[in-house]
Amino acid sequence: MNHKMLSIADQIFNELEHDILTGVYEHDELLTELKLSETLGVSRTPVREALSRLAQEHIVEMTSKGARVMGITEKDIEDIYAIRYRIESLAAKMAAENADEQGLKELKRLLDLQEFYTEKDDHDGTNAADSGFHQALYALTKSPTMIQTLGPLHRRIVKYRRVSYETPDRAITSLGEHRGIYEAIAAGDGEKAEELMRVHIEKARKSILGK
Repeated sequence: MNHKMLSIADQIFNELEHDILTGVYEHDELLTELKLSETLGVSRTPVREALSRLAQEHIVEMTSKGARVMGITEKDIEDIYAIRYRIESLAAKMAAENADEQGLKELKRLLDLQEFYTEKDDHDGTNAADSGFHQALYALTKSPTMIQTLGPLHRRIVKYRRVSYETPDRAITSLGEHRGIYEAIAAGDGEKAEELMRVHIEKARKSILGK
């Protein structure tokens, strides 16, 4: 398969992953190569590759009739937050220890963007800026392993994070938590960044699961 085809498959994977995790495709819905290729205007080969990757991430299940949407369960969310609680707190510490000026500027830009959308009460914008903040923080670790581990986990709960921002005061509280994390990272205080991230992840978990 050539690089162009791989690029198309990557785009389809990203689009399908987003649509599944945000509820465009419902749980148990059946996705077929033929229907998706017609809808997306591409051949069946990149669609097949994208579905195979989604199956590897347990977002769909391959059956004889097509790919059945699995989405994400409450148990999945519990597990993801348990992992993030431990690993993302370490990422915050690593970010404080390895941050460079350009990376800090990007983190601050996304924090300001989150503040802008929070004040506008724009849930989609807030959610996007929140995601960007975490991705930028992962990049500051300078660890490809950390980025590859946390990035997919963060994306898998995009729908539920948006819902949590519709909870009264959660968006404002999250913004304050992010601000504290940013300040600790900018100050090079890894221990404080680590602890603040633990608090942030636990509060986010409770906001989503209500327990």
